[in-house]
Amino acid sequence: MAAILVTGGAGFIGSHVSDELIKKGHKVVAIDDLSGGFRENVSKDAVFLEGTVLDQVFIKYLFDRYQFDHVFHLAAYAAEGLSHFIKRFNYSNNLIGSVNLINASVIHKVKCFIFTSSIAVYGKNQLPMDENMVPRPEDPYGIAKYAVEQELRVSKEMFGLDYIVFRPHNVYGEKQNIGDKYRNVIGIFMNQIMLDKPMPIFGDGSQTRAFSYIADIAPLIAGSIEEPSARGEIFNIGAEKPYTVLELANTAAKAMGVRANIVHLKERSEVRHAYCDHSKARKFLGEHAATTLEDGIGRMAEWAKRVGPRKSKIFADIEITENLPESWAEDLC
Repeated sequence: MAAILVTGGAGFIGSHVSDELIKKGHKVVAIDDLSGGFRENVSKDAVFLEGTVLDQVFIKYLFDRYQFDHVFHLAAYAAEGLSHFIKRFNYSNNLIGSVNLINASVIHKVKCFIFTSSIAVYGKNQLPMDENMVPRPEDPYGIAKYAVEQELRVSKEMFGLDYIVFRPHNVYGEKQNIGDKYRNVIGIFMNQIMLDKPMPIFGDGSQTRAFSYIADIAPLIAGSIEEPSARGEIFNIGAEKPYTVLELANTAAKAMGVRANIVHLKERSEVRHAYCDHSKARKFLGEHAATTLEDGIGRMAEWAKRVGPRKSKIFADIEITENLPESWAEDLC
């Protein structure tokens, strides 16, 4: 049984990965600052501590007390579009916080550091995106993720810290924060439906993504430490088939038992089409489940109906207001 730290353990992907690790018999210490996660997401079989990866004293205490064998770093504020307007916040939380963990992992001789990056590192690349492409991120969120990937590479070269990087994309499912209006489009749609409000789409909805169900993703991340050949590697993980956001909205509405009520907002700056090649993950980690969009959204819809709508927290500390989407700028008035 390994002692494992999971950051973002009360969040969406982090809580699911924690559950998978516990199933495998590991001792999990989950930390979260609860800015976007929920205490009820954490398994009763995990040790939970509230805190932030920005707190170096807290991080030192954790590593000194629990002597972790592995670190699964999933804590991040994953709002690509908003990251243009909250640069300082983005780099503090998504880059500096990661460096604090990497430093502690080097000092305490952690066996492997597992990092959830993002396909945001690719930017506007040819499709399908694969791990051999040279990343050219289009937003500060992607830049921060890629910087952490590079920090892990040089930490391996300098200090021998083993690592595995995952680039998941457009993950959805139970326990997602459906009350965050700045990210998690499927959650936004379901929350709006339960509030009897229209589903917002930036532009005409023809942009495409391959939406990935959490139960297909979490076991791969949790099981990666059992595969020695995966160390030092980067893996795309997620669904194969891309859908338009407009198709997604109609699928979500159907699962929630309503007719789609869509409002089209002004198009924002974003990568229009994004889907990946996953052959490398299959080669190293084996075949994995591939839940259809209809089935995955159906399961998420049943969960969303049980928990009910959640009120979106307004991000008050916008650093740049120029070119801020109108629907977000309204929150500042």
